[in-house]
Amino acid sequence: MSRLDGTFARLRARGERALVAYLTAGDPSLAGTRRLVLAAARGGADVVELGVPFSDPLADGPVIQRAGARALAAGASVARVLETVATLRAEVQVPLVLLTYYNPVLAFGLKAFARTAADAGVDGLIVADLPPEEADPLAAEAEAAGLDLIHMVAPTSTPRRVRLIARRSRGFIYLVSLTGVTGERQALPSDLAAQIRTLRLVTTKPVCVGFGISTADQVAAVGRLADGVIVGSAIVRLVEERAGSATLAEDVGNFIAELKAPLRAS
Repeated sequence: MSRLDGTFARLRARGERALVAYLTAGDPSLAGTRRLVLAAARGGADVVELGVPFSDPLADGPVIQRAGARALAAGASVARVLETVATLRAEVQVPLVLLTYYNPVLAFGLKAFARTAADAGVDGLIVADLPPEEADPLAAEAEAAGLDLIHMVAPTSTPRRVRLIARRSRGFIYLVSLTGVTGERQALPSDLAAQIRTLRLVTTKPVCVGFGISTADQVAAVGRLADGVIVGSAIVRLVEERAGSATLAEDVGNFIAELKAPLRAS
């Protein structure tokens, strides 16, 4: 059983929902990222998702785009992010998932990337621009290395594609709640419950919802429907606003604790 499988099994047994907290690796620095991950784990994040900065982040909105640009300017790279994960693995037990794009993985080499990531302590991998129909080469290397390859399902996914994604995704299924890019929204999509029901009909794997979720109230609403809630831009924006503050990690940890509170078993 993978670390992700074990985490979701324990949460399900307790009637609890997962909080997946996203951070851009290297923002404000790689050393800062290490402190933020530790704070996130202390705050109650069940899974930490680390975005690997990339020069063309087509799925990301302005907040995460700016974070990626800052991280790249500060010298973040795939290799240095993996080194940071290796350091973190000795300090935290929560699953660590990388979100990246396919070009950096191809440049690193599929086998080398999968093995290096697994050796560093990465548990799962999300490749935002890799469709499942073209993922077999990476999926083979990920499986051999013991990495869970997580796929995204979107509101525009056809029933046939939903079944394909559900079958191929490991660890959990990432449900993109809306069309468009990442970023905070005032309201949740009106058809979110229907999207989740569509997935429930074809899989028993955990379903985690991301994109557009930023407040504790929104987290609570999604938690009543899904197995997990992914929050990214709101956390990254807080990092941007408090960068340079001596209380940055503490502030992020406190915010994550607020987001996690409504997901705990009553």
